[in-house]
Amino acid sequence: MSDVEAFIEEAGLFFERLGLSRTAGGVMGYLLTADTEGADAPELCATLGVAKSSMSVALRQLEQAGLLERFRRFGHRRDRYRLTEDVFGRAFRAKMAEFERFQQFAEQGLEAVGDDPARRKRLENMRDMYAFMAERFPRLLDEWESSR
Repeated sequence: MSDVEAFIEEAGLFFERLGLSRTAGGVMGYLLTADTEGADAPELCATLGVAKSSMSVALRQLEQAGLLERFRRFGHRRDRYRLTEDVFGRAFRAKMAEFERFQQFAEQGLEAVGDDPARRKRLENMRDMYAFMAERFPRLLDEWESSR
């Protein structure tokens, strides 16, 4: 197994731990190491050793998440896929929407436990940390984008 193949395999596991399917993670690994022409679905199926149906689901998941884009070369009939520009900045912005949901969830817990300070501490910490992240991360991403 080549170093690139090992990386693609590890990417499947890595992104699976983050909530993607292993196939979608493998696609991410492949496209991170591919040239600018990306790959088509049959090429991805062959490289990752997965069924066409699994690949179809993975590509749809990644496309809907804004992590990859579909394109077609002039004169060709088959769609190809490549990572979107600044794929990880986009992914992180999408994840930031979860910060508010965590805060709301913590508030729900705080209502459930009432005024008992010992029971409130972890929930308050959770709410406050996500509020802090929601405030700070957009500026960090803006700074990252302007530095590029």
